[in-house]
Amino acid sequence: QVQLVESGGGLVQAGGSLRLSCAASGRTFSSYAMGWFRQAPGKEREFVAAISGSGLRTSYADSVKGRFTISRDNAKITVYLQLNNLEPEDTAVYYCAARELAGIQTAAAGYNYWGQGTQVTVSS
Repeated sequence: QVQLVESGGGLVQAGGSLRLSCAASGRTFSSYAMGWFRQAPGKEREFVAAISGSGLRTSYADSVKGRFTISRDNAKITVYLQLNNLEPEDTAVYYCAARELAGIQTAAAGYNYWGQGTQVTVSS
């Protein structure tokens, strides 16, 4: 069983930045691929970014490429999402997810564990 706790959300103006963190439990963190998803009011949950267990491979949604960066520190059992040049359309609850395989997955159904989410609000 893996527990995930997100932090770092908040209110920011358009063009600003935030850094989200996801602290995980478990001794085999490096064997899990990790992902970030988001869900805006009235919309379905959507893929944002993913990183392989080793951290060597990453994948991003087209809407965030060049603005968001996913990274992980396996020693700290933490995954991060750096959000730069934020836009009002980025407003959503951001969820961290863990997958019981090391390879990247962009579909939410491929993840086994989810955090509670952290709210990101971008004002125009």
